[in-house]
Amino acid sequence: MFGAAPPADAKWLRADTGNFIIYSEGSEKSLRDFAVTLERFDMTLRLRFKQSGERDPNRLTIYLVRRAEDAGMLMTGKAGSMIAGFYSPDSEGSYAVSNRDNDFIEGTSEAQQTLFHEYSHHFMKRYLPAAFPGWFIEGFAEFLSTVDFTADGKAEIGNPLQRRAYGLLRMPEIPAETLLFRRPGELRDAAKIDGYYGRSWLLTHMLFNDPARSDQLSIYVDAINSGVDPKDAAIQAFGDLEKLDRDLNRYMTKRLSVRLTNDPIPVAGQVTISPLSAAADAMLPLQMERKSAKDDPKRLAPVRDGLAKLTAQYPDDADIWYELAMAEWDMGKEERDAAAARAAVDKALAIKPRHVGANLLLGRIMLTNLEEKDDVSAADWNAARKPIVRANQADPDDPAPLFAYYQSFGEERVAPPPIAVEGLARAFELAPENVQTRISYAYALAAQGQVDTAIRLAKIIAFDPHDRGDGEKLLDQLEAMRTGGPKKDTSTPTEPASTAQ
Repeated sequence: MFGAAPPADAKWLRADTGNFIIYSEGSEKSLRDFAVTLERFDMTLRLRFKQSGERDPNRLTIYLVRRAEDAGMLMTGKAGSMIAGFYSPDSEGSYAVSNRDNDFIEGTSEAQQTLFHEYSHHFMKRYLPAAFPGWFIEGFAEFLSTVDFTADGKAEIGNPLQRRAYGLLRMPEIPAETLLFRRPGELRDAAKIDGYYGRSWLLTHMLFNDPARSDQLSIYVDAINSGVDPKDAAIQAFGDLEKLDRDLNRYMTKRLSVRLTNDPIPVAGQVTISPLSAAADAMLPLQMERKSAKDDPKRLAPVRDGLAKLTAQYPDDADIWYELAMAEWDMGKEERDAAAARAAVDKALAIKPRHVGANLLLGRIMLTNLEEKDDVSAADWNAARKPIVRANQADPDDPAPLFAYYQSFGEERVAPPPIAVEGLARAFELAPENVQTRISYAYALAAQGQVDTAIRLAKIIAFDPHDRGDGEKLLDQLEAMRTGGPKKDTSTPTEPASTAQ
């Protein structure tokens, strides 16, 4: 799937598909094969979970780096770190990083399994609008990570999860009480965490394939989303939890059911491969580092300096000026040179007036400047919003300007007009995986009296094993709003966490 390593002077290529934008230094053939496989995986999930096969207007960007060390360096900023890849539901736009190492695990590479795992998280958050418990969120992703395709494109679903075999077979079993009602982060021992993932996969596999338990998962999820206590919901759906353990142990000794689709999985649309310009080719590694190093001044400083050098080499490239402005702005309030950021963004807009990112950043800069102004008029706020409106007009399917426009009224401390709330709803529709957008939309719904709907949105965050506490806090505040208690906390929610393996 990933092909041989390219020569040292290889250039970056871009693949455009119906649902993805993929960047890779590999050969055109390996990138095309990768893109086809990824689109086929997406279609497998859409067919399996009855989702539309239409093109996604807000495509996921994937950076395909050469080695696991490269992915690890992007994730941690530390040399020697090795990870197969990671996923970030970033406010600028969700993206994933994978690698081309040919480290195979029973038929598919570790990189492919990790990317399929992370994309399954993305797919669940974007297309399956229910609150799922932590064990199933991870079990679902692990179950789908081993999907493979035959030479003629048929999907094999349910292959064994070999990378969790040691934890399943050699480590103490994790009882159902622990699996169903605790988060993996609460299991501080690494071996127990590995066992948690493996056991979650096994339970998901059994519930998807054991005829005796075929309806139990949907009963369980429906009960949780209806407000039933999670423990009561589990007992109602699965029965005696000790028996569930015994059945799970027996299931592990069976020959697991692997389903092969009757027909080849179609690839929707075309895969278009194109080389990057010399400027974009030079910029891309710095862009990846800038996105990954957000809010880390020590990592951002050399990125900023590298981009500044590129502006001298390519002075007429708007994207490089924008990346330089973002690198400076992302340094944070205490470290950034605000004037330099503004100068760089002005350069980008002078070259490309409809640049989406540059217009959005200009609006953010102008809104921030209003914080230091003593007498701020309505005209000042409207002027700061104009670049955000231009960004939305340039790309109506980019959720970031829609969210920023809505958020600007909170910064002004006035009620957002209906058009801003409609824009927020559209931003949520385009990127429901983004925690900040989901939280704001939940509050907006609650403010309109739709508290039950808001609570359903909040549960999706609260149940997520990667949640940093925003979900529980949100649920408490929404319940208070239901009873006429304190209004929402206006503090900015945590930036969505990256997940990695």
